[in-house]
Amino acid sequence: MGRELAGAFPVARAVFDEADSALGFPISKLCFEGPEEALKLTENTQPAILTVSVAAFRVLQEKGVRPDFVAGHSLGEYSALVAAGALSFSDAVRLVRRRGQYMQEAVPPGEGAMAAILGLRPGQVAEICKKAAQGQVVAPANMNSQEQTVISGNAAAVKRAVELASAAGAKRAVMLPVSAPFHSELMRPAQERLEKDLRATPFAPLQIPVVTNVDAAIIRSGDEAREALIRQVTLPVLWEDSMRELIEEGATLFIEVGPGRVLTGLFRQIERWVPCVNVEDPKSLETALERLAQARSESADAAAENQ
Repeated sequence: MGRELAGAFPVARAVFDEADSALGFPISKLCFEGPEEALKLTENTQPAILTVSVAAFRVLQEKGVRPDFVAGHSLGEYSALVAAGALSFSDAVRLVRRRGQYMQEAVPPGEGAMAAILGLRPGQVAEICKKAAQGQVVAPANMNSQEQTVISGNAAAVKRAVELASAAGAKRAVMLPVSAPFHSELMRPAQERLEKDLRATPFAPLQIPVVTNVDAAIIRSGDEAREALIRQVTLPVLWEDSMRELIEEGATLFIEVGPGRVLTGLFRQIERWVPCVNVEDPKSLETALERLAQARSESADAAAENQ
């Protein structure tokens, strides 16, 4: 992932070079060549995704694109804070490398799990988790849309919740192939370790407002950003609320940067009538720039009509 961007744009290649230098090993080679088994390790996955996302953002920036707001889903909040100027990229890529290590080490393999519940409302899923807990941890972890909630916790409790959700009429209730129960109370040891690193890292005032995962609220200070990242480790991602906050603020075009189109797909579940495009390679970049130019033209025409 990211190979075509790095090959086509020197500014993207520079991001990969900076990541290699900051981490002390060639994460760029892992992104471009694999092996997939190594890339799937969360301590590698997290800095790899961050690097590709920032590379895509830097290319957009070079093309004159400046967002009015930024937000990121879970790990993506680090990318958003780099884009907003709160974190240096080198600091961010080192932080997420350790974040991945801490999360992996917080729960022994096999003891934690996550599952996606589709077709039940978030409130229904929360009630199912309460019934399934039986003294263990299981709770909503990603509130992605009215149609999709991801749950996280002890493996046995998550499995019980999946069974209950299926019985309650969920369209799908499936275990996810993840390495740890992210955004659950089981991540408390990781949060405590990461907090020390975050408090030792400088955060600058935000040049672009950020909507945080934990509160779905706009922040503008580095201190607020740091506290949100600390709390984020064990608290759920309020993604739908975050997107609706941006729509209420007047956002009319959303651009997903980084590998894949997961957030673009989720956005269609949240608000189908607001356009959302992604940028992960030169082809998708061209499409996004065309859509942005069209949106600007439509906005200018609307302004002229109202004069």
